[in-house]
Formats: sequence, structure tokens, C-alpha cells
Amino acid sequence: MGLMKQIRRQDFSKRTLHKSAIAAFMALVAACAHLEPVHAQNIRIEATTKSMDWNAVALAGGHVFVAGPRWTGFSGPAVGLLTKSKEIEPFPDAAWNGWKPGQDATHRFVSVNALHVAPDGMLWVVDTGTPSFGGSPVSAGVKLVRIDPATGHVLRIYPLGPEIAQAGSYIDDIRFNGTHAYLTDAGKAALIVLDIRTGHARRVLDNDVSTRARTDRLIVMDGHVVKKGPHQPLLVNADPLEVSPDGKWLYFGPLEGPWSRVPTALLDDSNVSSTDLSAAVQPWSDLPPIGGSAMDTAGNLYFTNLRDNGVYRRDVSGKITRLISDLRLHWADAPCLASDGRLWLPIAQLDRLPQFHQGQARSHQPFLMVSIDPHVTHTRDKP
Repeated sequence: MGLMKQIRRQDFSKRTLHKSAIAAFMALVAACAHLEPVHAQNIRIEATTKSMDWNAVALAGGHVFVAGPRWTGFSGPAVGLLTKSKEIEPFPDAAWNGWKPGQDATHRFVSVNALHVAPDGMLWVVDTGTPSFGGSPVSAGVKLVRIDPATGHVLRIYPLGPEIAQAGSYIDDIRFNGTHAYLTDAGKAALIVLDIRTGHARRVLDNDVSTRARTDRLIVMDGHVVKKGPHQPLLVNADPLEVSPDGKWLYFGPLEGPWSRVPTALLDDSNVSSTDLSAAVQPWSDLPPIGGSAMDTAGNLYFTNLRDNGVYRRDVSGKITRLISDLRLHWADAPCLASDGRLWLPIAQLDRLPQFHQGQARSHQPFLMVSIDPHVTHTRDKP
């Protein structure tokens, strides 16, 4: 009897342990059912092309607009409308995209480097007027073109004459603040301040330390320094820029970094001397070489890190978070925030163009247009 009691006790203990294990497993399943799912950052391919090396994208009026500079050597339009079937149509029409050397450039795009949507929803096109890489602007070529994105109607042309876009200039990008627009000159280091109402433009911070590329901050991609020629590292002067959500500050810097900031009130005042304006420039953020940037209404800066094919966010506290790093994002250029919150990125692969490899093209076809969710965090490493 003692032996039987011992066996029954052992059997009871086993059944109890078995039930406890089942209960614990079910409790774990129930707990997991209430856990937040882990989301991984994913790349959504929005479009592809072999006809243009796009380095700009803008979303306005329910349409997607793309652009790419002429010097990349592709056959596509300077500015295109991405159709629902993912084809690229010349925008606003074929005539604007039909410039040929020797023709009047007043009403034709020569070489477009940037697109941006102003606060009023109108599309602005930045025409560098420079058909060849490192070349000089053609007569009447450098201009800003304001277009209604819904109708394609050209609302106004803002010519930037030789006193503004000088020999060696490469007018790069644009941002807006009230009745003023600010542009960067990546060729001949400076900022440009445009009075939108009058069309009057001024060069400021001309060859200032804040707008000039530093020779100790090189662009390194795929483990190699990007060069424009033998023993000639590519140096890009004032390039990215953003306006703070309250409109009080302009953030800017060379492509290679670092970024500075300056009060917009001083930029807008033509009576402020160049010395006083330069003295008002402050260090802002020591960012790495970037392809492009976008800032949301909360002041978060999204930028593409050329070194690691990454996309990062810098929040208003200065904290930098990596959102994604992926080989497909090689020289992701000027991003654009869509109304649904996604971040669109044209993948330009500019460093793989023949100009940087003794005439040998190394780009991977087709070129991609992608988007990511900037609210999904991949990792928290600092660039």
C-alpha cells in the first residue's frame, strides 16, 4: 500500500506539473496576443525609370513630379509628371522640356536641380541653367519657375541674372518663409535671398566659411572618396537648407556639413551689412555628407546619409536616429514628405555617373523612386 500511495502521489505531481505547464503556456500566448507587433522598416518602390536620373521629387495637387539635371546624360525630360501607369510625361509641356544648345532659354528648362512645393501649394522649379557638369550658366538659363501643379500653367518666371548666378554658380535648392525664398549656390558658395513679390534677389554670405565646403570633410561612398577628376575630391558648397517651423531660422550648410543657422529677420533685411550677417551665423548641427533633407512641421529633420546609404531623423533636441540603411538607397537625394506621412526618396546614384569614373558609368538600372515610413525606427546609431 505504501508503494501504491507513492506511485499515486508521483502521478498526481506529474499531472499537476503538466497542467501548470499548459496553464503557463496559455498565459504566455494570451500575453503575446496583447503585445504590440514589432514593425520593421520597409522600402516601398513607387516607380522606376531608365530614361532619367531623377534627383528631385515633389508631391502637389494629387500629382507626383520628378526632375533630373541635364548633365547626367539621360534622355528623359527635365521636369516630368509621373502618370498613374508610372510613365513620365514632360511637364508642363514638351516645349518647356525641349531646350537645345543655342536656343533661347527664357521659356525652356536647361538643367533642373530641384523641385519644391511652396506653402500655397504651387510648384517651384529651380533651373541651374548649366547644361554641363561644372560648366557656366547659359544666357537666361538660370531661373525659378512657379507653376500651378493642377493645370500646368506657368504663373511666373524669376530670372537670376549674372550678378546673382555668377560664373561658376550652381543654384541648388529653395525654401520659403513668408514673402521671401532662400536658395543655395553650391558652385560659388553663397545664399540667395529672393523677394517673391518684387522678384529682386540678393547674394549673401558670399564665400563665407558657413557656405564654403571644407577640404577636410570629403564625400566617401563605397569606401572611396568621390572625385570629380584625378586627385580632385568633389567639393560641394552651400547645398541643403531648411526653414524652422516658426520661420525664425534658416538652417544650411555645404553638402559635406557641418550645418549652421542664421536668423531669417537678418537675411530679409537688405540693410544688414555682410559683416554683421556673417557674425550672426551660428553652428547648428555637425551632420555628415548628405544627399538631401526635409523638415516636418514639428522641426524634425530627415536627411539621407551618403556614407551608409541611410536615412536619419534629427529631432528638435538634437538627437539623431537612424531610420534605415539599405544598399538600394545609394545616394538617395532630396526627400519629400507626402500628405500620408511617408517620405519619398529619389535614388540618384550620382557618384556612379561617368563624370566621377573617368567616363565609365557604374549606376545600377533602373533608377528607383522609393518611400519609407519615417515613424518606424530601424536602429538608433548615430551617423
